[in-house]
Amino acid sequence: MRAWLRDTAGGLSATYWYLWTGLLINRVGGFAVLFLSLYLTSQREAGTAQAGLIVGTYGIGGLAGTLAGGVLTDRWGRRRTLLVSHFATVAALAVLAFTTDLVLIAVLCALLGVAQSMSAPAFVAAIIDVTPADKRSRAFNLQFWALNLGLAGASLLAGLLAQWSYQGLFLIDAACTLITGLLIAWKVPETLRHPVSRGATRGGLGTVLTDRIFLVFVGLTLIQALIYTQSSTIVPLAMDADGLSPAAYGSVVALGGALIVLGQLFVPRLIDGHRKARVLALALLVDGVGFALLAVADHVALYLAAAAIWTIGSMLAAPPNAEINSELAPLALRGRYQAVFFLTFPAASFLAPSLGGAGLQYLGNAHWLVIGVLGAVAAALHLLAGPPRERRVAAIRAETATTTADVS
Repeated sequence: MRAWLRDTAGGLSATYWYLWTGLLINRVGGFAVLFLSLYLTSQREAGTAQAGLIVGTYGIGGLAGTLAGGVLTDRWGRRRTLLVSHFATVAALAVLAFTTDLVLIAVLCALLGVAQSMSAPAFVAAIIDVTPADKRSRAFNLQFWALNLGLAGASLLAGLLAQWSYQGLFLIDAACTLITGLLIAWKVPETLRHPVSRGATRGGLGTVLTDRIFLVFVGLTLIQALIYTQSSTIVPLAMDADGLSPAAYGSVVALGGALIVLGQLFVPRLIDGHRKARVLALALLVDGVGFALLAVADHVALYLAAAAIWTIGSMLAAPPNAEINSELAPLALRGRYQAVFFLTFPAASFLAPSLGGAGLQYLGNAHWLVIGVLGAVAAALHLLAGPPRERRVAAIRAETATTTADVS
């Protein structure tokens, strides 16, 4: 077992591990967004649909923050973008902790979305910068594992802390974000060793936004994110409607995190040798089945069973998603490609609660059947999109090999 862990985690740089540690610390303290919908309905007397819209402003801010983060990652560098993102997030969380007006909360949620989302392209670009191509699958798998290890800890702590003080959740989140920012300032150097010239980045976002194969991949990732984001935005509302406590929801989230912590490191061995499109199709189908089960869920046991199913889907999807994203992103526009890819998550943060809150309110349990069908449709689309995407990746690899040979 010790040798297997050494093989799984070895060969990665010190900078990677400082980034990994920062992600873990930040995620452990990531209470605010996780329990934001419950905070609004229980402490600020917002209705279900209203709470969904307010939480959705976080996603709107995230759209702007992700694009800004991608451009700044290429222009400023990875380190400076990460520092600005983390320290701005600390300020937004601290103010949000003491704000009671719903309009101001919505504005602050949008600003929080901007600040937090700026870091995503920079984190991934930095990981790609310091990790050889043959070790990136391992690096991204460990990154996903760290995110969910932190999520498991956050959900367990938050479920208990929410019964003590929602205000405390925001302040602890701010403290953990501050620690991560200080760690990056202390230990993480700039990983963009050779600044990209303006000529090399000609076209900018326009180039990314006209790359049809990449955009199809991004669109399918958005569907996956829409489905999975139900777990953090609509599931707590459904459980509350069933008379279940915040601690019960915390246990559901913790189960998913625990499954990932225990099983994610084994996933690469399960999917190695299989085409990425087929793995992603299976993942989306499993996700859909897990959420469709909620149509008949009315107590904690069924919610836990459903969470176990959709967590397996997310575990299967994580490595191929990250690999495809890194394979399709050229060096000169790496930050911008990451930004467009990561737009899917703030977009889902807006669409999932906005549409999901209305869906739960007006469709009731049928809302979950719609989510299940969406997963099946996305699975079929992945199978169709896989072959042209594989041809594009092969062409990029051949071009990169030729360029490397010419330089040599």
